[in-house]
Amino acid sequence: MNILVCAKQVPNTKNVTTDPETGRINREGVESILNPDDANALEAALEIKDKDPENVHVTVISMGPDQAKDMLIECMAMGADDAILLSDRRFGGSDTWATSNAIAAGMAKYNKEMGGFDLILGGRQAIDGDTAQVGPQIAEKLGVAQVTYAQKIDIDGKKVTVQRQLEDGYETIEINMPCMITCVKELNTPRYMNVGRIYDAIDQPERIKTWTFDDVEIEQEETGLKASPTNVFTSFAPAPKGAGVMLEGTDQEMVDALMSSLKEKHYI
Repeated sequence: MNILVCAKQVPNTKNVTTDPETGRINREGVESILNPDDANALEAALEIKDKDPENVHVTVISMGPDQAKDMLIECMAMGADDAILLSDRRFGGSDTWATSNAIAAGMAKYNKEMGGFDLILGGRQAIDGDTAQVGPQIAEKLGVAQVTYAQKIDIDGKKVTVQRQLEDGYETIEINMPCMITCVKELNTPRYMNVGRIYDAIDQPERIKTWTFDDVEIEQEETGLKASPTNVFTSFAPAPKGAGVMLEGTDQEMVDALMSSLKEKHYI
């Protein structure tokens, strides 16, 4: 079984700040990390591989600048067999539509030249965009079945049973391979990197293949900034909330004060 895992290198949003004058995100000096939901997708692939290590091959695929290789090394140190990086200035500035075109083209090349894929796993969404669009768009462009928001995955031969997370519960869906599944954090807990695999990943750079625009079958009007129909005009941080009010007194006095305040504001 060949499993492709979509992974993205993203800024660590815990350390992201906003310029108060321009309203733009300050990316300078911000740490880059493996997108958290993609780590859950990789863990799902590795758990499948753990059950049949001789017959399951896990390849991580990403699109980004050359520095994304650091993230791919991390993925291999967790247990992935190899990785593919789609990297070219002509991919730069892509929105979700243009990004999915490029990644789907890379997967089509893999399918044609490297034995085909059975299962594609990816995170629900990336923390720097939160659109949850790229995974489903890839599936549409490859013409494969898809299930999003997977919180449990069971595989029996070529049949995949997925618990799909809903706001008030879940639904169970069965699909056949090849298929695309996007994963939520409740699916699993990603494993740590292994020291031995870290050395192996660094010492074997050939395990990361770099494909440029010219290596995949795609037209310039399908990817890149000019091909992207989405335009972000500005980004900003919401205005800070006012200071809270601390109530004092006995339990009954605090309840009375709270009820009085809510009535004054016409909340009740």
